[in-house]
Amino acid sequence: MINITNNKWDDILQEEYKKDYFQQLLSFIKTEYKTKRIFPKFYNIFNALIITDYDDVKVLILGQDPYHQVNQAHGLSFSVYNEQKRPPSLRNIFKELKNDLGIERTNNNLSDWAKQGVLLLNSILTVEEGKPLSHKNIGWERFTDTIIKKVNSRKETVIFVLWGNYAKEKKRLITNEKHIIIEGVHPSPLSASRGFFESKPFSQINMILERRGNVPIKW
Repeated sequence: MINITNNKWDDILQEEYKKDYFQQLLSFIKTEYKTKRIFPKFYNIFNALIITDYDDVKVLILGQDPYHQVNQAHGLSFSVYNEQKRPPSLRNIFKELKNDLGIERTNNNLSDWAKQGVLLLNSILTVEEGKPLSHKNIGWERFTDTIIKKVNSRKETVIFVLWGNYAKEKKRLITNEKHIIIEGVHPSPLSASRGFFESKPFSQINMILERRGNVPIKW
């Protein structure tokens, strides 16, 4: 058995781990880490799955690829190490959080969300320094599409949060009628003013969770 996350995800994804494309992907990535500056750190690549186990997923917030500057990415979509400068998209997420729930969040590290069942998944799990989308189409999308499909197959209701056109394309993978999709504008400064602000996603999520007898997220 191949162990990557050391939790139930390993059981769920075992067949995927063994596929040729995934083995080739890991081989390519290992070479990239040896020869270039790649983010996040190698041991943080699968952080989203390590922190949020399969059975614990209540919410899935989908990003595209990791932040590409030094000491930002640590394996969770939109999240950075707390001591780092807040990236623009995260700044807008926190701005909307304050507008929505009155929460003035200071911690840039979203691990506390992940520990409560918010799967912070990027579609592409690695990136070369200073080169956004540099690891596009090397196999990560196939792997993370499988993760989305596995979450889709869960019997318990999951809330899928799809911000921006890239994330919305993944809606085709969410076929289980039990699940709920919250889609909207990406929090990037290029688009946030066109509908992300005032969309109140956090209160929507908690209202859905509470209505179904689940514990709301402490944002």
